[in-house]
Parts: sequence; structure tokens; C-alpha cells
Amino acid sequence: MKVPQIIAEATARGHTRFAFEILPPLKGDGIEPIYQSIDELLEFDPAYINITCHRETQRKTLRPDGSAEIHLERRRPGTVGIASAIERKYNIPAVPHLICAGESKYTIEDQLIDMDFLGLENLLVLRGDKMPGEASFQPARDGYSHASDLVRQVMAMNGGLLTGADSSKPAAHRTSFAVGVAGYPETHAEALSARDDIIRLKEKVDAGAEYIITQLFYDNSKYFDFVERCRAAGITVPVIPGIKPLTTIRQLTLLPQTFGCSIPGDLEQKMRDNAGDAAATRLIGLEWCTAQCRELMAAGVPVLHFFPNGRPADILPVLRQLF
Repeated sequence: MKVPQIIAEATARGHTRFAFEILPPLKGDGIEPIYQSIDELLEFDPAYINITCHRETQRKTLRPDGSAEIHLERRRPGTVGIASAIERKYNIPAVPHLICAGESKYTIEDQLIDMDFLGLENLLVLRGDKMPGEASFQPARDGYSHASDLVRQVMAMNGGLLTGADSSKPAAHRTSFAVGVAGYPETHAEALSARDDIIRLKEKVDAGAEYIITQLFYDNSKYFDFVERCRAAGITVPVIPGIKPLTTIRQLTLLPQTFGCSIPGDLEQKMRDNAGDAAATRLIGLEWCTAQCRELMAAGVPVLHFFPNGRPADILPVLRQLF
């Protein structure tokens, strides 16, 4: 089933669903930990499961003469294979992430062909991260600088357009991908302004994206304001909130630095007041997340999209309170 249909059915029923995101294992690790994480969450009837995609990184080795040699490698390959394995094993829609970073339009096309042959129907389309050390994002040769361009390529394939296809044959096979994209309630770190960020988001939707998943946030007013700004700009697709409970003191600094989210002052103060008690700070973060989710559910959001980052234990207490 396609994610837009899942969202539409949840909206029609007035019943909020639960979805979550997983990371592919590090190169050399097996898939069993992925299955174990999913098994722990099955009782809550996940609507779909996202699988992240990670661009190549640089690894330095030394030659015998002492000079440095730079290698490009992916530390977490396997996004497409894991997505297919999840659908076959669990019969739950899998949503592989597809990124611009490090890819040309030709390699992306080949990935899309593989996904189609495997029966995958859902994608989350993203620009991806800068290479470490880059001052600004640099696309690969024949690649894209913006996720909106990648959405257009997916939609072109849905229309049967392929580079290099034999023009003497009838119309090329049409894919049928449903596409989601990312949105930023507190504005993307590289956006010129909050207004410009919404303009870029609308470009992705106008290109064919059917729903938006937000970056994580801890103040629901940020989400509600973001939705209002989307609607005012003519963005009518569903906006799915991205959720991650705070569970450690370290995350108070790490998550804002990594994801550009703000931490409400009263939440931060409560956690810092209990900084010497790991169990207490974890409980404060989980209770905040549970209250946050209840308010979103009361507002009628069709899906809560969780980011457990390979730690289902971090969201299980919240899910048990909500579902």
C-alpha cells in the first residue's frame, strides 16, 4: 500500500497511526538487529517503516611511502535491500530514502529501476547531507542540488520517461512511486529565510510530492505554525510530524546542533535539574514526548513518525501510553 493512501485512510477514520524510521546496519553487520528492532514494535501496528540512506564518506589510508590515499565508501549501505526484505518478511510498506548527495541522475535512475523491479512503491526523497568539510552542498557530476529536481525525475519515470531507452519501442514501462519529502518547522539550516524555506518546500510539492514528514521538534506550536504557513503558501498535502523523545542530558546540546531544533526552556530546565539521575532525566523526556504526541493526536494528525535511531527502547514507553 502507498503511504498517501495510508494517510488518507487514517484521516478518514480519525485514527492516528504510528510509523518509524530505521538505519541500515554498518557495513559488515547483519540484518538481524533490524528485524529485532521491528519485532519489538510490531504490537503497535506500524503503518510503514522508513529506511534511511547515507551518502559516501571519506576514509584516509597510508601508502607504504607514507603518503595519504583517500577512499570514498558508504558506511551504511543496503537501503534498498533492507526495504525489500522488510516488505517480504512483514508485509508492511517500506519507504527507502532516495538522496541527491553523491549520485548522478543516471545512477539514481538505475536505483529507481531496481526499486521498481523489487515491487517497492514508496520513496522519501531528500537532498542529503554535505560531504564533511564542504562549505556548501556540492552535487555530483550530472547530479542535483535540490530535492525538487529529484522529485521531478521520479515523476518523469512514473510517466515512462527513461534516459537511454530505445525510442523505437512503445512507451517505456511506467513506474508508480509515491513520494514524500522533508519539511522543517524551525527552518532548514541553509535556507535564506523561513519564507524562502517554504517556497522551496512548495517546489517539491509542485513537482509531485504527496506528503511531508517534518524534522523533529519539541514545541508543538512550531509544528502548528509550520502547517499554517504551508497552507497559506498553497501547500495542501498532509504534514506528518517527526518525533524523537529526549532521553539524555547530552541530547540537549547534540540534537539542536545536529538537527537545528530548539529545546523548550522548561523541558531543558527540568532535565538539567535532574542531571545527576539518568533515570529521572529519561523519564522527564519520555513524559514530555507522550504529552506532545497526545496533543498532536487530539489535533487529528494521521500519523506520528518516530525517529528511534536503532533504539526501540527509547520509544516503547511512549507507544504503550498512546496506542
